[in-house]
Amino acid sequence: MNDPARPNAISPIPGWTMRPHTFTVPLDHDRSGGPTIEVFAREVVDTRRDGDRLPWLIFFQGGPGFGGPRPLERSGWLKRLTGEFRVLLLDARGTGRSTPIGVHTLECLPSPPEQFAYLRHFRQDAIVRDAECIRRRLLGDEPWYAYGQSFGGWCITTYLSQAPEGLAGALLTGGLPPVHRTAEELYAHTYRIVETKNDRFYTMFPQQEENVRRIADHLAAHDVRLPQGDRLTVRRFQQVGLNFYRSTGYAFLNYLLEGAWVDGPDGPQLSYAFLREIERQFPYESNPIFAVLHEPIYSNGPATRWAAHRVRARYPQFDAEAPGRVLLTGEMIYPWMFEEYRMLRPFAGVAEQIAAHDGWPPLYNPGALAQNRAPVAAAVYYDDMCVVRRFSEETARTIGNCRVWITNEYEHDGSGVDGERIIGRLLDLMRGHAAHAFA
Repeated sequence: MNDPARPNAISPIPGWTMRPHTFTVPLDHDRSGGPTIEVFAREVVDTRRDGDRLPWLIFFQGGPGFGGPRPLERSGWLKRLTGEFRVLLLDARGTGRSTPIGVHTLECLPSPPEQFAYLRHFRQDAIVRDAECIRRRLLGDEPWYAYGQSFGGWCITTYLSQAPEGLAGALLTGGLPPVHRTAEELYAHTYRIVETKNDRFYTMFPQQEENVRRIADHLAAHDVRLPQGDRLTVRRFQQVGLNFYRSTGYAFLNYLLEGAWVDGPDGPQLSYAFLREIERQFPYESNPIFAVLHEPIYSNGPATRWAAHRVRARYPQFDAEAPGRVLLTGEMIYPWMFEEYRMLRPFAGVAEQIAAHDGWPPLYNPGALAQNRAPVAAAVYYDDMCVVRRFSEETARTIGNCRVWITNEYEHDGSGVDGERIIGRLLDLMRGHAAHAFA
């Protein structure tokens, strides 16, 4: 392993030593001499083993559009991994401290075509090429390990497709992408899964069925404003169903809805606490990549053309204007969000260009995946709302040397709930020390 100049180390959490790393990489890896951006990553290592020659492992965060973890305590999957790896927590380009994307970005790129020319370089293919630049600077020709949660698994699957020589092994949690499926096919299945999540919620908390209907009717009849000024429409309210991806999401929504109403001068009205929490729930404004580039992460070429929005028309049960039960929605991005979310409005023009773009570079190479030799271990959550299990199983069959643990013990956030156990199980699978649950 190379021994590059080591940044200053700090130990803010007992037992861990951390080092910040900043790398300059091309905006467009196919354009030498073009513009560059900075990519930040945080090295975390067990203080007692900082002087040892440990294997490196890079962590790819879920998303898209979220920076790497900012650990506050020595626990969970990171504690397990630092027991034997030097872990690099990556802020993927456009997130965290890696030349972040925000409204300020658009101020330097005044037209939607210019904005598109810039933002098209922030999918997982570019993230993987950043990782390869970083690996070569830190390790030279030596491969490293990778762990990806959710979208992080998308990045690893692209890595195995495009630069497999860089990986010695990989772990994925809720992160086997639908390699053989379009965004439209994905959402056709996802809406059905979200409907079952609604069924479960209303079975657990039957009193909320009438309450959600009442809130929807109130929003349809009144101009209700969120604390920052946006109107809370019915369809925006329905997006609280995103919480169903979490193991605690059902209980959280029940508590949220319990406090929805207060007595006002003209009768019952929605409480400030309820409205403030609704506004706080969604990451779209502070993490615009999650909205702007969400559907392109599913494209191996063709335009997505607002797939989630188009597919929703096939499921009239999600129409809150119809009588009866109101269904909440999940992890879907809609064109109307770029009107109703104040901080997304500047992205409306470029979002339309991105949705219409045909000819995205391929993300996955099934032939290369089939020939993979690096050991891969993946946790697939049986009832995952965000990742269709059936499609994950298809992808697992595509990747050579891939072992899968299918479990209904967790929702999509399993690694955050019981990460130490899950990662321990996957390390055993990767090393062939345990029977796997998928053939």
